[in-house]
Amino acid sequence: MVPAWLWLLCLSVPQVLLKAQPTELYVEVPENYGGNFPLYLTKLPLHHEETEGQIVLSGDSGMVAEGPFAVDPESGFLLVTRALDREEQAEYRLQVTLETEDGRVLGGPQPVLVRVKDENDQVPHFSQAIYRAQLSQGTRPGTPFFFLEASDGDEPGTANSDLRFHILSQVPAQPSPDMFQLEPQLGALALSPKGSTSLDHTLEGHYQLLVQVKDLGDQASGHQATATIDVSIVENTWVPLEPIHLAEDLEVPYPHLIAQVHWSGGDVCYHLESQPPGPFDADTEGKLYVTRGLDRESQAEYLLQVWAQNTRGEDYAEPLELQVVVTDENDNAPVCPPRGPPISIPELSPPGTEITRLSAEDADAPGSPNAHLVYRLLIPEPEGRAFELDPTSGSITLGAAPLQAGQNFLLQVLAVDLAGAEGGLSSTCEVAVLITDINDHAPEFTTSQIGPISLPEDTEPGTLVATLMATDADLEPAFRVMDFAIEAGDVERTFGLDWEPDTGHAQLWLRKNLSYEAAPSYKLVVVVRSVVDLVGPDPGPGSTATVTVLVERVVPPPKLDQDSYEASVPVSTPAGSLLLTIQPSDPMSSLLRFSLVNDSEGWLCIEEGSGEVHTARPLQGAQPGDTYTVLVEAQDADEPGLSASLTLKLHFLKAQPVPTLLPALVPAQHLCTPRQSRGVVISGASGNSDLASGQGPYSFALGPNPTVQRDWRLQALNDSHAYLTLALHWVEPQEHVVPVVVSHNDQMWQLLVRVVVCRCNVEGQCLRKVGRLKGMPTKLSAVGILVGTLAAIGFFLILIFTHLALSRKKDLDQPADSVPLRAAV
Repeated sequence: MVPAWLWLLCLSVPQVLLKAQPTELYVEVPENYGGNFPLYLTKLPLHHEETEGQIVLSGDSGMVAEGPFAVDPESGFLLVTRALDREEQAEYRLQVTLETEDGRVLGGPQPVLVRVKDENDQVPHFSQAIYRAQLSQGTRPGTPFFFLEASDGDEPGTANSDLRFHILSQVPAQPSPDMFQLEPQLGALALSPKGSTSLDHTLEGHYQLLVQVKDLGDQASGHQATATIDVSIVENTWVPLEPIHLAEDLEVPYPHLIAQVHWSGGDVCYHLESQPPGPFDADTEGKLYVTRGLDRESQAEYLLQVWAQNTRGEDYAEPLELQVVVTDENDNAPVCPPRGPPISIPELSPPGTEITRLSAEDADAPGSPNAHLVYRLLIPEPEGRAFELDPTSGSITLGAAPLQAGQNFLLQVLAVDLAGAEGGLSSTCEVAVLITDINDHAPEFTTSQIGPISLPEDTEPGTLVATLMATDADLEPAFRVMDFAIEAGDVERTFGLDWEPDTGHAQLWLRKNLSYEAAPSYKLVVVVRSVVDLVGPDPGPGSTATVTVLVERVVPPPKLDQDSYEASVPVSTPAGSLLLTIQPSDPMSSLLRFSLVNDSEGWLCIEEGSGEVHTARPLQGAQPGDTYTVLVEAQDADEPGLSASLTLKLHFLKAQPVPTLLPALVPAQHLCTPRQSRGVVISGASGNSDLASGQGPYSFALGPNPTVQRDWRLQALNDSHAYLTLALHWVEPQEHVVPVVVSHNDQMWQLLVRVVVCRCNVEGQCLRKVGRLKGMPTKLSAVGILVGTLAAIGFFLILIFTHLALSRKKDLDQPADSVPLRAAV
């Protein structure tokens, strides 16, 4: 917290300061007071009655002892003892204190400002009694050409010193008594509009004007004074200037005088302006200077304007114009255009083709010899005259020498001014020329004959047959883009082409299967073309290639319906048991001969023609769970060199009781193909009641033949019956014998179920072929009857047409008048 004594100090300091610096006391005294003195001015704010002190007056040095001020000791009034003159002293600063006899200050000091109030006691006066001025003919009316000077001793800024100027008289008063006008406040003398129109410009003379100056402004009263102005009319020397010509880069000392103007009137100042701004100046005598060298290429002309002005910057007359023309010097060499990218000219362009028109620039004056350029070819082509140059226009054209695509030229051309005369300035210009390629070369194959190429007729589609290569002598990559096509020899589109347009390589592929019988050979004509239109002659013989393809006949090896066969065989299977049948995949294929290759145990044998595999002897030594693998080979009976092989795997099972009876034959039933929802019910008791006696369920299984297991499906209905249906959607319509193995009470026997597979009607009944009915004609007899009928009809038609022909001939042999006329309709 702030201590209390600090707060008291802060509050007391302003009060002390206020007491130490009292407000200044202001008192005003009229100048030249004519009343009685002393004149009491004001009571001083010092209370000396309550104290024993005295009032002490002090001020400027010596003012108190000899000054006009005093203090009445009794009343404490400030008084003045005599009249005051403001022009002598306008203000008095006094200081009053209350002091004891020993000089101790009891009150004050009190500052007092006494101001002397101005009275109009001063008479204005001119700086001269007689003024002389010159008025130039052509001075604008209203523009001051002379300024009067007058002064007043009264206080400035008051009405006592507010001066006004007036023209009292004009001698002579012709041609108008008011030829001039005087601005009242400024004392600016100017020609009046009436005087401007009345002034005789051929007259050279003078006017005498009596002028007055008065204070108190526009009030009627006031002090006044007069003076005389002698105005001389002089000839107008403010005349137009002729254009001047200045050489650029003039070698003279600067500033260099180029012209002079003169205003014949007095009090003149000259002002110069340049359009555009340039290095020009004017001095007080009206002399015009150029301050540095000029450059015509920067600015060829300047328009100078010079004004004659009074001391206030007002124009006496219209400005004078001076045209400065900068004359040209041959100080600029020709400037070549910048070298741009090479100019492209197609090859085989005819002679006279313009490449470019060289246009150098010369900054000297257009149309002058300094800017007259001619051209010379410095570096032509090394061989022949492939380029021509027009020295006047700068046109560069092709010459007679042939040019090749890809050639680059850098032509150097000399540009000389002064029309090539001696002393002219020159520059070397460069023009780059590139001879561009055109598509004037057709693509050609590197080899026109390919093959013969032999392809087996079983070659897979997608096989690469041959690769063709073509080249193009053009340089431009776009002109080397090629398109290939098989033009002849492939009507069925057996082959196809693949290529990348910009590589020049085309691959011939096989697209379809080959057939020796359909086409034993092909002679393909492949053509290559440029994608871009060719310029020049048509493609030659090299744009085609012939590919010869020979088809090799291939006899396919025999195919079996499976790659491998598997069967499960009990180890107790007796010799001669049918295990399965090996069948070809195509029943209509050529006859096959089957044989076993590696029957190391000699357990099996195979029928050479049917492919049925039987047990050759009992399977002695076979163990349940073992697998026995035999290789079966099938040879084409017509082509012994063609064969196929497969593996036969036998899985040995636990020995089963051998049935004591021969397989029972179940009566024939029929099923429909395509497969329907019907089946054949098989009873376990079928065949022999002795084997089927006893209690216990029956189990059913299809025979081990894989074909049977593929074509048929057996499903148990209950403990004594099974349901046999087709496993495939389509089975060949014929009579089938399906072996079914039945097991019951450790007894096993085989049922041969005869099933007739046939096409069925909507009622599920077999459709049978209808034989020929008795008494119906055969096809041969029907054809004979039809032929005989047609022959009889033809015989009768021949007779009718013969009769008509004979009758017509008889009518033609009769006279014309014997033939009756046909009645007109």
